[in-house]
Amino acid sequence: MARLPASANFLAPIIAETLHDRLAMVTRDFPRTLLIGAHDRALADHLRGTGTALTIVEAGPRLAAANEALPAEADAIDLPFASFDLVVWPGGLDSINDVPGALLRLRALLAPDGLLLGAFVGDGSLPRLRRAVMTDGVRPIARLHPQIDLAAMGNLLQRVGFTLPVVDVEALTVRYGDWFALVRDLRAAGLASRLAPAPPPLTREEAARIAAAFAAQADPDGRIAESVRLVHFSGWAPHPDQPQPARRGSGTASLAAALKPNG
Repeated sequence: MARLPASANFLAPIIAETLHDRLAMVTRDFPRTLLIGAHDRALADHLRGTGTALTIVEAGPRLAAANEALPAEADAIDLPFASFDLVVWPGGLDSINDVPGALLRLRALLAPDGLLLGAFVGDGSLPRLRRAVMTDGVRPIARLHPQIDLAAMGNLLQRVGFTLPVVDVEALTVRYGDWFALVRDLRAAGLASRLAPAPPPLTREEAARIAAAFAAQADPDGRIAESVRLVHFSGWAPHPDQPQPARRGSGTASLAAALKPNG
C-alpha cells in the first residue's frame, strides 16, 4: 500500500464517505479521536477539520512514518486507557490476529460514553475469486484470511462490553476484465493475504489456471462481476446515562392480546 498511489485503493473513499455520514448523525463532539489506519489521508483531514485532537495508529512501518502515525497493530496498541472519545477503524479488523483482543483493547481505550465506529470487508465477499483459487491444478493452500460475518460481529461487540451495538452490511458489485486487475485492486486496498507464515507463491501455471477459472465466470459482455460486502459496525463504551434495556419480565402488555384478531 505504501508503494502504490492512494488513488489505487477504490474502497477507501467509499468507506470514508459512509463513516462521514454516520458521524454526522451523532449530535455530540469528540475532543479526542484515534484513527486506526493511515492510508486514507482524506479521512484523517476530515477528522482534523472537526477540531478533534487526532492520533493515528498504523501497522505498516512505511505508512506510519509517512503519516506521522504510531506504528502498532490494533490488537497491541499501547496507549493510556480511557484516553479517547472516538475510535475510527476504516478497514482491517478482519486481518487482525486476535479480533476479540483488539476490540477489548479499543473498549479500554475509550472513555465512558465513547464511540467505536468502523467497517471491514466481511463474510461472503469475493465469491468468484474464492471459487477460482480452488480450481483443479492449484495447490489447496489458504490464500485468503478468514472473514467475519454480520452475526459474529454483533456478538463480539457485546462480549467485550460495548453497549448499543449496531452492525449492518453494504453490498458492492465491482466488474473486472480479468483476474490480474482484481489482484491489483486487492493489493492497493491492503486486502492481500497477511497470513504468517506466508503461503508459497503461485507458480505461473497456477496463476494461469486461476485467471482462466475467474474468466470463465464472466457475464455475456466478457467482464466478471465480483461482490464485496462491507460490514459497518459501531458500539459505545458504557455510561450510566445511556438508554438501558427494560428488565426482563417488566412488560405490562400481552403479546398474545396484541396478536389476537379484532372482533
